[in-house]
Amino acid sequence: MSAPSSPTGAAIGTVSRHEKSLGLLTTKFVSLLQSSEGGILDLKQAVDQLEVKQKRRIYDITNVLEGIGLIEKESKNSIRWKGATPGPESNEVCNQLQQLKKKLANLEEQERQLDEQYDKMQVCLRNTLESISDKQYP
Repeated sequence: MSAPSSPTGAAIGTVSRHEKSLGLLTTKFVSLLQSSEGGILDLKQAVDQLEVKQKRRIYDITNVLEGIGLIEKESKNSIRWKGATPGPESNEVCNQLQQLKKKLANLEEQERQLDEQYDKMQVCLRNTLESISDKQYP
């Protein structure tokens, strides 16, 4: 008999692949870092707060974030956030993104309608040309 499973298919009491993913851990780590006082975070505290079993995963994340210029090392076990902070600017960017997505959807609908009209006109033109060629002049 197998262990009972959750809706995701993982056995109850076990951690799913998604919950262990590096992407999810990175998201949690960045949120923790952005909410830390002064944007400075002690990596040992981060490991404890995020309940990470392998410190190496945190160091992998910090190496990438440092490589792309979002953080910098303050000391051996301390880092500082250099990237954007969540706030009015990021909300404004999200709003602009929503507006652009709506505009794109409207333009795609207009394009679909124009394509439909073009196809109809092609059929009308073809029918007209066929009708003319079918007529014989004396």
